[in-house]
Order: sequence, then C-alpha cells, then structure tokens
Amino acid sequence: LVVSHVVVSRAEGNIVNLDKIVPSNFAKTFAQQFGKDPALVETILRESRSIVRMGDGKLITETKHGLICANAGVDKSNVPGERNVALLPKNPDESAQRIRQEIRKLIGKDVAVIVSDTHGRPLRKGEINIAIGIAGICPIRNRRGEKDLFGYVLRVKRTAIADELCSAAELVMGQANEGIPVAIIRGYSYPKAEKAKATELTRPREKDLFI
Repeated sequence: LVVSHVVVSRAEGNIVNLDKIVPSNFAKTFAQQFGKDPALVETILRESRSIVRMGDGKLITETKHGLICANAGVDKSNVPGERNVALLPKNPDESAQRIRQEIRKLIGKDVAVIVSDTHGRPLRKGEINIAIGIAGICPIRNRRGEKDLFGYVLRVKRTAIADELCSAAELVMGQANEGIPVAIIRGYSYPKAEKAKATELTRPREKDLFI
C-alpha cells in the first residue's frame, strides 16, 4: 500500500498556516530578493537541518529526517486553505506502522505500507516519488551474489524497491486533481521486514559525490 505523505500529514494535523508564522530577517531578505513568501521561506528553514544549496530562488535543504530535497518537503498542493501548507510527517516510519497496524486490526491482513513523497534528482529533469516512510517491507533488495544471464556474479546491485514501488504508484495516484492519495500494489513479491526503516535508503553524506 503506497500512501501520499500529504494525506498522512493532513490526518496527523501536520499543517501550518503561514499567517501565523513570523519570518526571520534571513527569510525576509531571501524572500524579497526572489519574490517569495517570507512566511513560506521561514517554514522551510524551520523544517530544515541545513541548507545544501541556495540560489535563483531555490532552497535545497536537508530535512530533519535526513532527506535532501527542495523546500524541506513543505507542500502546498492538495492542502485546503489558501495559506495552509503541509509539512512532512514528523516520523514517516511510525506513520506507516500505524496505518499497517490499523489495517491488520480492521481486516486481519498483513500489508506492507509505504509513505511517499515527490523528489527531484541530481542532473535529471522531472520528479519521481520516493519512499520516506515504510512498514513491513525491506526498502532495498540485495542482488549481490546473484548471477546474470551470462553467469556473471553481481557485486554491487542493490535495488531501491521501496522507491521504485512509489514511482510506479505515482503513475496512478498523480500529482494534481486525480484525488487518489492511496494505491494498492498487487502481485509483487517483496522481502518482508518488521524493523526496516526508510532511512536505510539514505546515503551517508560523506559517501555522496553530489554534495
């Protein structure tokens, strides 16, 4: 089950009204320079652990969760209220686990749950959906040691299946007015894991060649 982070944040009350935000001097200066909303800039800064890149009116930040993304994941799309924005869930893995447990309680089924968000990629145009929270599924399938069609032993192949499932689900869920915040994926055999976390998908900064 893939669930949009916006609907999770709305359900958890993780919504901010920009009229209630008092911008810092830094937020005001940045906003004035690039024609941005100072309250929105301040909200992005508050949700960030650090600023990775800044320029041309864009803020690429590291979120409190360790994700590198634009605007710290602060999202206006599909949030009711002209001045309201959705923040990322405080703990997406716990959010996914709660949804999984509730499904198990209601229908007695053990379903893996992934909370998804839209992300850009270095040196690639367009966005895809990735996993920011998981429950019941190992986010990475380790193919090392397996053989390809010609008998070559794979040595580095590790597939980010949680991200790939989110991207596949996004083709159905959409990003605009589709009104489909949840997608059910059937027929995929996935490695189960009770204690896996989405942070397993995050590469340590000291090993990232893009930063």
